[in-house]
Amino acid sequence: MQKKIKPLLPSLRERKRYLAFEIISEQPLEDFNAVSKAIIDKALDQLGVLGCAEAGIMILSDKYDKEKQRGLMRVSNRSLDKVRGTLALIDQIDNHRVIVRSRGVSGILQKAESKYVQSPHGALAS
Repeated sequence: MQKKIKPLLPSLRERKRYLAFEIISEQPLEDFNAVSKAIIDKALDQLGVLGCAEAGIMILSDKYDKEKQRGLMRVSNRSLDKVRGTLALIDQIDNHRVIVRSRGVSGILQKAESKYVQSPHGALAS
């Protein structure tokens, strides 16, 4: 008879936040994989392998809006400021000059998507 593994207590689970970002560029970027690769590469460069593992960065491909060039990523709440700083340092994607701006943070996926990705103006991060 196999023993079941006990689930983690809520106090021990990783707390996650959804970080909305926007890419500002002269030409629209159609390739989500290039955007994702640029974010992950810069995070590895700035935070290192251990920092990326602690941050738990997960870029949500189905939440990326190609027309508005906005997207969502899941991040650990402890590494949120580090990841925001990393996004600000991205200056090139697919040989196009870009600015990656953090739009806002939410603990609920649907709220982050409706408030920061879908809305025309949305609240901007200060």
